This record gives sequence, C-alpha cells and structure tokens, in this order.
Amino acid sequence: MAGDLMLKILRLLLVVFAMLVGGAAAAFAVTPVDVVVEDRAGILDRNTLVPAINAIEFYSPTKVAVYTYNGSAADNLNEEVLRFARTKHPEWISADGQKWADGLYIFALDPVGRHVGTYMGEDRKVSLEQRDDIQNATKELLRDAQWTDGTIAGVRRGAELINQPWYRSAAFVITAWVTGALAALGAGAWLIVRAVTRAGSRKEVERGDRSYASVSTDLDVTELNARTIPEDSRYGSSVLEKHRTFLNRYNAATGLSNRVHALSPRALSRRSSLKLAREYADAAAELDALDDVISDSNALLNRGSTWPTAWDRQLAPFRNDLAGLEQLLSKRNGQGDSATAAALRSFRDQSIRDIEHWTAQLADGKITPETALDRLRDARTHLSTLLKSHAETVIEGFAKSERETKLMRKEMQEAQEGLDHRRRTYEPSILGTVYPSYYFFSVPVFNSGFNTGVGSVNAARGGGTTGYGSSGGSFSGSGSSSSF
Repeated sequence: MAGDLMLKILRLLLVVFAMLVGGAAAAFAVTPVDVVVEDRAGILDRNTLVPAINAIEFYSPTKVAVYTYNGSAADNLNEEVLRFARTKHPEWISADGQKWADGLYIFALDPVGRHVGTYMGEDRKVSLEQRDDIQNATKELLRDAQWTDGTIAGVRRGAELINQPWYRSAAFVITAWVTGALAALGAGAWLIVRAVTRAGSRKEVERGDRSYASVSTDLDVTELNARTIPEDSRYGSSVLEKHRTFLNRYNAATGLSNRVHALSPRALSRRSSLKLAREYADAAAELDALDDVISDSNALLNRGSTWPTAWDRQLAPFRNDLAGLEQLLSKRNGQGDSATAAALRSFRDQSIRDIEHWTAQLADGKITPETALDRLRDARTHLSTLLKSHAETVIEGFAKSERETKLMRKEMQEAQEGLDHRRRTYEPSILGTVYPSYYFFSVPVFNSGFNTGVGSVNAARGGGTTGYGSSGGSFSGSGSSSSF
C-alpha cells in the first residue's frame, strides 16, 4: 500500500517536473540579438566562437560582447574593460554613464595577466555568487589555454543564469528537485565535459599529424644531414647524441599515431584519450624541431651554403628575449626605473651590437661556428643572471609581507628552474638541444613566473575584484573579475 502511494507521488512529481521543464524550454529560447568580438589579444578562433555563441539560448534578448587583451597579473580587469568601453564602445554604457547598458552581457579575458571577468546591464545582472559561478565554469579550460572553449563556456553559463526563471533557480532546484536536478545537472556537465574533451583531443591529433607528416617527409634528408655533422665539434657531438635516439623516438611516435587514430569518436571524449593525443602531439612536435636542429647543425658547423639562415635561427630566441625586455620593464609593477632594469637595458643595447659583430666575424671566417655559439651561450647566461636579479627587484616592489615575498619567490623560482614541465617547450635550436630547458632564464619564462606569482598573491589577498579602480570614478555597473 505504501509502495503504491509512493509510486503515485513519484508519477505526479514527474508530471509536474515535465511541465516545469517544458515551460523552461519555452523561456530558454532566445539567441543573442548581437555578438561583438573584440579580440585584442589575438587568441580566439572566430570561426568556432561566433557560431557557437550565436547558437546559445538566453532567457531574454541579450547582446553579447567578448573582449580580450594582453595585460598583466597586476592589472584590474574591471578598470580595463571600462576604459575600453568608454574609448571604443560607448554604447556598452548606459546614457547616464554610471552603469552597463541594458540588455548587455560582456565576457572579458586577459590571457597574459590570467584574469576573467563578467559584466551585465542592470536588467541582466546576477548576484556576485552567480558571477563567480560563471567565471569558475571557464577556469579549467582557461588554465589549459583553451581560450575559445573557455569563452564559449563563460557565455553559455551566463546564459543559464541571466534572468533565470524562478523555477530554474538554485533555491527551487535544491528544495524541490534535489535528486532529479542533481542527476540532470550531472548528466549535462558530463556531456559538456565530454564534448570539450573530444574537441581538444581532435585538435591535439591534428597538431601531432602536422608535425609527424613533416618529420616523415624529411626522414631521409635528416639522416643525410646527421651523417655529415662533425663529431669532433662540441656542439655537433651533442646533437648527434640526440640523433642516436631519433629513430627510436620516431618509431614511438608512430606507435602513438596508430593508437590515437584507432580511437573512436566516443573514445576521444575521454580524458585518458586527450592525454594520449597530447603525448602524441608533443612527441611529434619535438621530433619536428629536432630534425630542424640536425639540419642547422650540419649547415652551420660545416659552413654550408645555408649557414646564414641556420645562424639566424640560433640567434632567434636571444633576439626575441632582447625585443621583449622593454615590454617586461614597462608593465605595471615591472620596476622599470630600478637599477636592475637599467642593467637589462644596457645589456640589451650592447647585445644588439654584439650580434652584428659576431655575425660579421663568422662571415669573414675570423671566428669558428663553435666560438660564435659559445659567445651566444655566454650572452644568454648573462641575461639569465640579470633577469634573476630583476626578479628580486619586482618581488620586493610588489610583495607587502614576508609571506607574500616567499610566495612570489617560490613561483619565480619554479619558473626559473622549469619545475612546471607542462608549460615548458623544447627550444628548436642547437643551444636548446645541447642544454636543458631550464638552463637559460628567458623573458617569457620571467613573465610567466611573475604573472603566476602576482596572481597567487592577489588570490591570497582576497580573490575576486569588483571595483573599477581609480579611473572608474562613480561608475557602478554590475561586474567583477577573478584570477585563474
């Protein structure tokens, strides 16, 4: 008897649930009235992003704006979004200049400073907790540098929460449909994760295929180049040592290629498959870089006809570091007026002259290729020392306590020592092959360590930011940002 009563109650609940879901479906059916993408950071795939956003359904007609820019970990993203809107898109701001325009939802992203922000018109605003929810929905993807997918996830989650009907609210779900709602949400999240994972797996397989095809095409040429690298050269012998495992690694990459291409579309949705696809892509990319190094070693050490091109490739990482110094020093909290900054600028100017001098001497036969590589190694080692000194300067300038100093120093040291191997890439140069990845402290690694350190300190200071900074004035539009 009790069992029959329970069955009737469950059936009644299912009927009511179906009615509510049906009503929700009717309300959840308004695609964006407009989509504006201002990708100033140059990180988004518009061909994927715009159609995906246009297909997302909101509860109310909503204009979606996406803004990205390359800032720094110390920036206030809220302030930057408001500055950009005032300058480039005044229509994003209400007529009185105090709020965001009605009907607007802005998703903002700073991939360098590692900030994500969400901003809404007064008729579209959600609670601070819900803004956190939207931002948190993107962070796993953003931490993995999946900028386009992370942006889509942020817009999708915003659509789910902006002007959400009462019967779709968290409070109602928790009190009335705990079990059913949790199952549905779990299934929905599971489907989203699987879709994102499948797309990521395919991208990694495509990346691996490009590198693997290049290596396979040049396989015979790579073997010929290796045979003529002088073994009595200190650099040549090191490159040849790497080459001795080349075929074994190529065979291993072939095995990985066979495994990933045997995966079904369903299997590609698994995290283990994404890991395997990345392993394949990374292995193929490193082989592709190594065969270029073998070619350059042959050309440069034997002074072949293409040695100037090979030499330019050896200089490229150092030149990139020198070119990136001013941006590093001029950023907020970059301590650009310090003594260590002056030392870096002086070194940069001297190094530019040195590069021209080494190249001319190499062309005239006044120095050997080994000597030129020695000088390049010494210069990059000196730059590493100067960057480490400047790291201490910026840490002292930003940290407000001994605890913050230790936290930032830890992040900078981990970047210097290459402890986060997932973020380190093989440098396709002779020096990058001869020396371990952590041997040279580069400008990109400095920026990564500094941004991570500042982000960690900001998180420790209290997490998200809701204000619009000193330039915001009396502006009080609904919005906030947080680090990822």
